[in-house]
Amino acid sequence: MAHWRAQVLKPAGPFDQVAKGLQARINRLIPEAVHATVTTVMEGMTRTILTGADLTTGPPLIGASLAERDRRALAAIDGYRKTAAVEGGVTGAGGFWLGVADFPALLVLKFKLLVDLSAIYGHQAERFEERLYILALFQLAFSGPEHRIAMFRSLETWDAREHPQDYAHYDWRAFQQEYRDYIDLPKLAQMIPIVGAPIGAVVNWRLVERLGETAMNGYRMRWLARS
Repeated sequence: MAHWRAQVLKPAGPFDQVAKGLQARINRLIPEAVHATVTTVMEGMTRTILTGADLTTGPPLIGASLAERDRRALAAIDGYRKTAAVEGGVTGAGGFWLGVADFPALLVLKFKLLVDLSAIYGHQAERFEERLYILALFQLAFSGPEHRIAMFRSLETWDAREHPQDYAHYDWRAFQQEYRDYIDLPKLAQMIPIVGAPIGAVVNWRLVERLGETAMNGYRMRWLARS
């Protein structure tokens, strides 16, 4: 936990600052109408996934030790990594349009993993506040250094704070922009002919692995805060 926390709170390095500056310039060139459209699409897609029947899972695991929960979590992450790698390899081999189709498919896999991990660590993922926690973990995994640190600080005191009861005030613009900026370059590389398949497999494997590690430590942090 201490090692993970130090990595999460590590300030932006020179490469991060250059990449963030470049991405900011690109975002400024994109018309506001496009940003608004992408935000609306991402909000609709994410909310549909979070409320969909495909995200149902078993009841929360009760009475297990943290070590047992970690063991089950690692097994779940391994299964999702393999599925994501196969899916990324297939879409990477299929060129541009299959590469585009990989985006929503991978998003579904990521949220299914988070819902499963929520149950493994004893939480009721169907509750709205737990869905908000899942969204926060997602942003913690796929954000630039500044936003990542802000998300971590919000998770540190999660169970001690009140949370909204609907999505009306959720910052979907920050959600989609941080996620898009994080995965832009790897996903563009996946669309390169010939090498797209191995790149897609590796990229999807690493993205799911990062999400799983982030979620495990996020739930460990809640466990330890309650101990």
